[in-house]
Amino acid sequence: MKAAIIGCGYVGKTVAEYWQQQKLSVLVTTTQQERVSELAAVAHKVVVLMGTDANKLQAALADCDVALLCVGSKRGASYANTYLGTARTLAQVLPNTAVKQVIYTSTCSVYGQHDGAWVNELMPPMPMTENGRVIEQTEQVLLAATTPERRVCILRLGGIYGPGRSLKKIYARAAGTTRPGSGEEATNWVHLNDIVGGIEWARQQQLAGIYNLVQDEVPTVRSLITRVCDRYQLAPVLWDALWDEQRVSDRRKNVRISNAKIKSTGYTFVHPQFWLASEFDPELDRELDTESDAGSKTKLA
Repeated sequence: MKAAIIGCGYVGKTVAEYWQQQKLSVLVTTTQQERVSELAAVAHKVVVLMGTDANKLQAALADCDVALLCVGSKRGASYANTYLGTARTLAQVLPNTAVKQVIYTSTCSVYGQHDGAWVNELMPPMPMTENGRVIEQTEQVLLAATTPERRVCILRLGGIYGPGRSLKKIYARAAGTTRPGSGEEATNWVHLNDIVGGIEWARQQQLAGIYNLVQDEVPTVRSLITRVCDRYQLAPVLWDALWDEQRVSDRRKNVRISNAKIKSTGYTFVHPQFWLASEFDPELDRELDTESDAGSKTKLA
């Protein structure tokens, strides 16, 4: 089977490595010529192109069976062009390729503010920002490319952590600071292993439609930061409860996202929670303490 990965950053590169291990023929794209040698180690072919270049994109996908879209917006780049522009170009060229399945790594930010309520895939998107509205439109463009011969699967990801993106690293700057509000907003996360696992599951099961890809555990921001600071002996974070809570909630989404739909298909999360019971899971704790992803390998169990 031939697979293409459009956008080969933190997630895409790890998927490429895993798919190579599974004996897929992997083509990856990048917008940076200087990354070709790096990506050649995890793919059979590397193509330098912009996602909005229809001719190059069509040529790259011509004989591919699966296309994974996991682009990311770089600093200074147009957010709309990166996501929506690439999706429109992909939808345009798909009829002229062999692609029978499209998988897109979207984000749970499209749900917006729900005051801590649980939501699932039946909830209409309510993005709070212009970038969120771009992602919603990107999803719609890709879903419209569905045909009887082509499946489109949207995986809405939570906040991403894993090797090179440890919680210690993510929250280190918050240590010792005072944050506005009470920190009681829910926070939804997914480990890199489960992103790779979810993508592979979608490929194997030929999933179509929208699926939330988030772990079971949905802690509050305050409880998660406290646990991280305690674990790594960082200065505690203080909370300014005198802040106008309405002002804080207007800026921050507060939603608990259900993963029941993808679990109903048979997918089992590798990391359903950060820690097991009241003690650290040794393997995961090593990943949380990792400051570099150099040489890291995807582990799916």
